[in-house]
Amino acid sequence: MKKQILIVDDEDDVRAIATLGLQIGAGWTVLTASSGAEGIAIATQHQPDAILLDLMMPDMDGRATLQQLKQYPVTQSIPVILMTAKMQLSEQRSFNDLEVAAVFTKPFRPLTLAQQIIDALTWI
Repeated sequence: MKKQILIVDDEDDVRAIATLGLQIGAGWTVLTASSGAEGIAIATQHQPDAILLDLMMPDMDGRATLQQLKQYPVTQSIPVILMTAKMQLSEQRSFNDLEVAAVFTKPFRPLTLAQQIIDALTWI
């Protein structure tokens, strides 16, 4: 089954690399957003199968974006995977209170990204 994934990240190169990895690695449809506000708008309109969400973005960071997504009935059940470059033990504990399916560290390997998502969300 073809999946649709939304990537929300303020870095152009991260969006491009992740998009290529998911399109080549799994043949999935990829939507992209460069900000939390844009990501919420796209998620509300398209209701993707999953969202890859950068934690550290200007204006509306990943936590604020996640909180907004969880407030809307059309987006609250979409699984969200946080992406972060910082993964110290103290940071890891702070993710426990968030309703996320998984936390991936950057940099990630684009050609294994689809499999990481499949494993995290237990898709077959």
